[in-house]
Amino acid sequence: MHTGERSLRVLVEKWFWTDSAMTVRVMECSRTPSDRRRYVRVGTFGPQGYLAIVFFRHDDGSWNVFPPNTNMPAMRACRLAA
Repeated sequence: MHTGERSLRVLVEKWFWTDSAMTVRVMECSRTPSDRRRYVRVGTFGPQGYLAIVFFRHDDGSWNVFPPNTNMPAMRACRLAA
């Protein structure tokens, strides 16, 4: 699935609807333990309380709020050359 080129800044502005009254901060920047993929947790404090969203880096270079598919081992039947 091609999600298009999306910068992290554009997604943060989209999800948080940033304005001058709201301060959005990077709370955590790391890699997943299982497959070492990058993720960033961005959050803010507002009138309703704390809000955080985790963004995941995909193989095509885009950032999304859903994690990328993991590459699973697969078995394939193939014909051996005789």
